[in-house]
Amino acid sequence: MLAALNACGYDQDLNISDATRLNVRAEVARNLRSSTEGQEALTNLCDFYQGRTVERNTTRSLSPYISLALYMDGPPHFVPRVKEEELPPDASMIAGFGTLLEKFYDKAGIHGIWERHRNDYAALMQRYHEALAKMVFDTEIYLKQPSAQYLGRRFTIYLDFMGSPNETDARNYGADYYVVVFPAPSAPREPVQASVMKMEQIRHTFLHYEMDPLASKHFTAIKRLEPLLQSVKRAPLEESFKSDISLLVTECMVRAIEIRTSGNKQTVEAMRTQAVDDAVKQGYILTRYFYDQVVAFEKDPAGIRATYGGMIEGVDLKREEKAAAEVQFASATSPELVQFSRPEERRMLVTAEKRLAAGDPKGAQELAQQALDKKIGDQGRALFILAEVAVANKNRDGAQDNFQKAIESSKDPKVLGWSHVYLGRILDMKEDRTAAIEEYRAALNSGGGLPEIKAAAERGLERAYEPPAKPQ
Repeated sequence: MLAALNACGYDQDLNISDATRLNVRAEVARNLRSSTEGQEALTNLCDFYQGRTVERNTTRSLSPYISLALYMDGPPHFVPRVKEEELPPDASMIAGFGTLLEKFYDKAGIHGIWERHRNDYAALMQRYHEALAKMVFDTEIYLKQPSAQYLGRRFTIYLDFMGSPNETDARNYGADYYVVVFPAPSAPREPVQASVMKMEQIRHTFLHYEMDPLASKHFTAIKRLEPLLQSVKRAPLEESFKSDISLLVTECMVRAIEIRTSGNKQTVEAMRTQAVDDAVKQGYILTRYFYDQVVAFEKDPAGIRATYGGMIEGVDLKREEKAAAEVQFASATSPELVQFSRPEERRMLVTAEKRLAAGDPKGAQELAQQALDKKIGDQGRALFILAEVAVANKNRDGAQDNFQKAIESSKDPKVLGWSHVYLGRILDMKEDRTAAIEEYRAALNSGGGLPEIKAAAERGLERAYEPPAKPQ
């Protein structure tokens, strides 16, 4: 993808890029010049790109193509791995670009060029390996929380020479977190500074990867703070932070952690206090509160997972509203690194799941049914939510019907595995042990790679399911 964009006029910061970028561009141009078909492939590609991209040397213009690349299969066909309506919003508008990449890849000889530069990329990965391992280790130690506990989620870093060294692209789509880094040139055997390696940006995204699930888990407690959104209407924040209290709360907490852990033991506390004040003036109004909380957290043996709920519940809403009213907001703010441009349909189902977890089965049902009626998002996932609602409403037959439909409609291992587990439990309660065992075995085959599904299925195979006893 990036080689194609470079061939079509993406020249941002070419003069300060690594030599590998220049070499790859030259080799692509040479291969395309050697054939009429190559020139035709390039013309079709560039007509598409230039016709849809007014400013070709900005991060904003590059972003949709990175989004598309992240959701695209590799050679030879470059087709999206998901349905077009499930692509990130910015990528769905340029989905047709993928069909033009196939011929470009072939005629530009990209595979051969990659083979010639494979060692360059291997050396680049080696350069980052130690620094990334240290960042993850230090962050997990500080939070007292291993990131491996979050199953079914991914944090992926891509290193590529073919973009501007001044840019870093980070995004969150559902359970997937990506950071795309375009490294600056470095002299052989010289230590590379963390700032040059974009470690601050990578760690910022990693902190979101660690903290976002906690916000989802405490959805109801965070929703209590929604009145604070009125306090930031006049702040220079991106619109997403003004309309989603969960995003605002998480960003304030992430920034508080970053400020608290910045520098070293010699860093003057006054500098950190100033950084907190700056964050508040940009609109991240809970940064000061969370900064005080993480100072106390450092002395607590409990991890962030155990203390997070108390931090949220400890927010004095009236006090924070009053403090925010007195803030003289800055005229501008630095843009947020992580793009939270989740597809609207995916957010609809995420919201449905949150409502169910918060004890609102009716609200969850309405959203899931709307997703089904409008054919929005993963239909199997919507059916699974409807089945869970039926379980909550003690509608055994309705749950069984929707779990079965979810299995027929979805390819998601989590949806498939849990649907089979629930069907096994329903059949056990109907005293059809033979059919129940078949469902537990199916759960092992379809979702057994996920430990929680494997454990539930194995319990079902060992003994028939019995619903929890009602409290006396």
